[in-house]
Amino acid sequence: MPLRLLASFLFALAASVLLHTPARAAYPDHVVKIVVPFAPGGGTDVVARTLAQEMQKDLGVTVIIENKPGAGTIIGTQSVAASPPDGYTLLMATFANAVNPSLYRKLPYDPHKDLAPVALVARSFNVVVVNPSSPIKSIADLIAVAKADPEKLSYGTYGTGTSAHLAGELFKHMAGVNLTTVPYKGAAPGITDLLGGQIQVMFTTVASCASLVEAGQLRAIAVTSTERSPSFPKLPTVSEAGVPGYAAESWYGLYAPANTPPDIIDRLNKSAARAVQAAAFRKLSVNEGLVMVAAPPADLDRYFAGEEVRWRKVIEDAGIKAD
Repeated sequence: MPLRLLASFLFALAASVLLHTPARAAYPDHVVKIVVPFAPGGGTDVVARTLAQEMQKDLGVTVIIENKPGAGTIIGTQSVAASPPDGYTLLMATFANAVNPSLYRKLPYDPHKDLAPVALVARSFNVVVVNPSSPIKSIADLIAVAKADPEKLSYGTYGTGTSAHLAGELFKHMAGVNLTTVPYKGAAPGITDLLGGQIQVMFTTVASCASLVEAGQLRAIAVTSTERSPSFPKLPTVSEAGVPGYAAESWYGLYAPANTPPDIIDRLNKSAARAVQAAAFRKLSVNEGLVMVAAPPADLDRYFAGEEVRWRKVIEDAGIKAD
């Protein structure tokens, strides 16, 4: 076949393929789903529902929440990792996603290869609280009492590998003290025992303790964040109160399945960034002790990797394994 004829044939073939290849519909054109790997009603669920409510105004389609709890967030995360990479199924990831690779010998997904970062939505922290009748009034007091009687103090957690648990383990390691770990099935039963004097300290969420601190039923002695919180401006950080360099944060990040097109990732990131500026999130930042971020995908990727490395050492040093 002469070259000119071959070129014409190839051009016609390419044009035919283009004509018969359906163009991708403008994104989004139907319901977007955010999977929350926890039961309804918790902090992650509240953040995700607020985000969905605000993002749907920007995206112009309904954004729904699907709760898929179980196996320390693994069930919900796996369902998103296995979903089509079209931007219609997203994951609200948390602190648990960064520590699970260290807690479990094998995961059914690779958090770096099977998921694509969309936006670091918000960061939060825990509050160190004691019974108001306790002689412990500061982090320095907590360290002194723990060193004076290593078997005396216990702290409550609400699940292996949770932020409350690992915040306490990091404190023990960095302060050089011993605190007996007492596990509970949630923050509420732990706080009940703290109020009753069965345990002496907790590293707990703002939502679970703020009203009790305000009512004088609990005494807050520090926050675990890197800087002081607007929610508790008079409280020092653990770092400035006696354990330099200490920081333990929780966080919320939006992910999509790997290979989601970059333009869809960008659209979702911009939508999340607009959402966290809403009045609903300003209210949530006070109630939940959140610092709104809405950072770009690359920032979430770096943050996740840093958290994964940092907590791996704490988990390995403490010999912690998932139940």
